[in-house]
Amino acid sequence: MASDKALHTLTEEQDKWSVYSSTRSTVTDKPLSDEEVDKLTRYMNATLYLCLGMLYLKDNPLLREPLKKEHIKPRLLGHWGSDAGQSFTYIHFNRMIKKYDLDAFVISGPGHGAPGLISNFYLEGVYSETYPNKSEDVEGLQRFFKQFSFPGGIGSHMTPETPGSIHEGGELGYSLSHAFGAVFDHPKTIALTIVGDGESETGPLATSWHSNKFLNPITDGAVLPVLHLNGYKINNPTVLARISEEELVKLMEGYGWKPYIVAGHKLDEMHQAMAATVEKCVQEILGYQKEARDSGKAFRPAWPMIILRSPKGWTAPRKVEGQFLEGFWRAHQVPLTKVLTDEEQLKTLEHWMRGYEPDKLFTKEGKLIPELRALAPEGNKRMSANPITNGGLIRLPLKLEKFQGWSIKVDKPGSTMAPSMSNFAEYLTDVMKKNPTNFRVMGPDETESNKLSAIYKESKKVWMNGYLPEDEDGGNLAPQGRVMEMLSEHTCEGWLEGYILSGRHGLLNSYEPFIHIIDSMVNQHAKWIEKCLEVSWRQQVSSLNILLTSTVWRQDHNGFTHQDPGFLDVVANKSPEVVRIYLPPDGNCLLSVMDHCFRSTNYVNVIVADKQLHLQYLNMEDAVAHCTKGLGIWEWASNDNGQEPDLVMASCGDVVTQEALAATALLRQYLPDLKIRFVNVVDLFKLMPNGYHPHGLTEAEYAAIFTDNKPVVFNFHSYPWLVHRMTYKRIGQHLMHVRGYKEKGNIDTPLELAIRNEADRFSLAMLAIDNLKGLLGNRGAGPREKLLEERIRSMNYAYETGLDPQEFTDWKWPF
Repeated sequence: MASDKALHTLTEEQDKWSVYSSTRSTVTDKPLSDEEVDKLTRYMNATLYLCLGMLYLKDNPLLREPLKKEHIKPRLLGHWGSDAGQSFTYIHFNRMIKKYDLDAFVISGPGHGAPGLISNFYLEGVYSETYPNKSEDVEGLQRFFKQFSFPGGIGSHMTPETPGSIHEGGELGYSLSHAFGAVFDHPKTIALTIVGDGESETGPLATSWHSNKFLNPITDGAVLPVLHLNGYKINNPTVLARISEEELVKLMEGYGWKPYIVAGHKLDEMHQAMAATVEKCVQEILGYQKEARDSGKAFRPAWPMIILRSPKGWTAPRKVEGQFLEGFWRAHQVPLTKVLTDEEQLKTLEHWMRGYEPDKLFTKEGKLIPELRALAPEGNKRMSANPITNGGLIRLPLKLEKFQGWSIKVDKPGSTMAPSMSNFAEYLTDVMKKNPTNFRVMGPDETESNKLSAIYKESKKVWMNGYLPEDEDGGNLAPQGRVMEMLSEHTCEGWLEGYILSGRHGLLNSYEPFIHIIDSMVNQHAKWIEKCLEVSWRQQVSSLNILLTSTVWRQDHNGFTHQDPGFLDVVANKSPEVVRIYLPPDGNCLLSVMDHCFRSTNYVNVIVADKQLHLQYLNMEDAVAHCTKGLGIWEWASNDNGQEPDLVMASCGDVVTQEALAATALLRQYLPDLKIRFVNVVDLFKLMPNGYHPHGLTEAEYAAIFTDNKPVVFNFHSYPWLVHRMTYKRIGQHLMHVRGYKEKGNIDTPLELAIRNEADRFSLAMLAIDNLKGLLGNRGAGPREKLLEERIRSMNYAYETGLDPQEFTDWKWPF
């Protein structure tokens, strides 16, 4: 009984969120004449006709003969549900662009609604300019329809092949963070951002509403979010569409926005409501910007946003075969699924498409009639032609001083301790100084912790959210800051992606263990870049640079939860054309690697370097040579003297390099006649065969370094099986013995953590002895016993004192 009563109460509330009640709008003005409403409706009809054409037709594009099955694609793919709402929004913002001479572009959050925008891009001419064979005539329109969701054509999202897109929307949740990233330091630009109501249920989208606290109305552009509530996902209502408008408005106000409602289904009334509302929002945006820029005082207004509630599959038949279509989840994907097998559905589709009156919308040649074409802006004022959406067109190289000016002095390898990360921060400070409007550093609350705080000498953290007196004591906050921190890896990553896709440069720094939070975001960006490489007109953008520190081997004090270097495995799975992984062993190598990454384009660069004090191994000249090669033999740490080595000791990563060097020193102490070659790897992909990655070594190059018949003990920063995977099929692979993090951790000391994972000096040296039995016979037994005793003693010392032995913390290369 109680549940029946609750259901009845919910049903009584339906008019508060149903699109089939009366039209509701916060702004009640009616700025459009009847003629303007008629033109907007006909223009929208033209776009929706094209949307259906993309879903269904491979021939007969303007229905100039009766629709037949042979005109229909054999596989029906794509989405209809959000097309009308997105087109409706786009058309109304075009009106504002023309009236106020705006600079704007569009982001489609619900990427499966791409036809709603691609149709507009075609009608305003940009698609045909980009792809001349998709011309504005009957033949071009036929090709335009056929290519959609068709082999050899284009995908069903706002893919890189789509002019005017910087956001595919394949994975949901990143529309707002991309939009904000793109308008930072673009003060004249407005990002019209259509946020899907399904998308709004994601974690990344929820946090990105807070981006308004980081927008400076003097130096940045603006974002106009349109939360598009069409009520349903694939087969389920959406959360925000089924709460009262009062509750929804309070939610958006709580995020700091000023929401305006436009809700209904009657197109004429909705045109008036949307026209008035969009204009009100644009006026407020321009007013806030003028106030801040005239006064020179930055402030955080309640930026406007629109809550657009329209039917799912708007303008489709309300019912088909007695079941709801428009306004229900059945409109989500292809709305009529049986047109190839059911004559009645084929007739329904034809009747529906002819209902848009294509013969009155297009000329005999197949081009949109002039009076409707005049509604769209011209040239680069068209949102699909904005240069921001092809960011390489406006990208300028960074102004970079020679990084050698920040070199760490290394007189003898392995004898000097220095703060590699803090030193890099000094160089980074100069990068920010030389590039005050096109470079930003982003990260989740960790810039200070990651030893990069030197950059505050040049730029503070952007903060538009209120100040306290104590912030003056090391808060490093300022409205005009260029360091961006928010404890949401998703939002920081989205900001940076939007920033570089729109022609700028940047760096994301993060704790290594928690970068996994954005695994799928980086996946999506890598896929975007890879597709861009296949699109001739896409210009190269700056690389996505991700600096990982607070690494696994120095998270001994934070425990098991903070110990995970597995992001490298995720990145290694991506296309070899777009991903790069670097593990510089010391400070000078870090400078060389970062300079290279800042200059690069169209890559995802992942750099792993710890933030604590570390031994320094290479002077600057040697570091540049070593990083240029990507890996190499360290003669100073080897004693094979150009002869055949008995053993190759290798490392990749800073902490593990020290342990591998210490193991080498122990072996040379206990077995002085053993010939050891020491190899260090900076560029991880050097390990792969040349045919699998452009950086990979040939077989001859690999054998020259690692040999093909000697045991190799490889100490690796991350999970050891990644190295085995990369060296798969290398000759001598059976002699490769890799150690690294093996998911063993707790509250440890640094040495004890390494011992747990057999990546310490004692375990490495014992591993070498175990694999040299053919050479050593039983001569290694005594040294092995001593190494085992030293390992046990070190473990016991950690358990008793909470510290590592002094000879570990003070260790230096002894030769």
